Amino acid sequence: MSIQRRRWRFTGRVQGVGFRYFATCAARRLGLTGWVANNWDGSVTLEAQGDPGQLERLVPMIEQTCRWGRIEGMTVRNLPPEEHEYGFEERSGD
Repeated sequence: MSIQRRRWRFTGRVQGVGFRYFATCAARRLGLTGWVANNWDGSVTLEAQGDPGQLERLVPMIEQTCRWGRIEGMTVRNLPPEEHEYGFEERSGD
């Protein structure tokens, strides 16, 4: 199994609606590691790593469960995997 890491930046109604909570639940359910954090500009950054198929399922799962939020814009890029990461956490942001 190959491990991949991706970073997303979400804009829209993604703060104050439970977005980080639902992202964390989805990532853990999919067996992914990484983190999610609010940004000062109202966006949210999420980094996750794991099986590529599970990474593909992450954003749709967040959109289905976070009913009060709305992703209006999204960028994604691949990153090198982090070797010693064992869980998924919410961070307070910048």
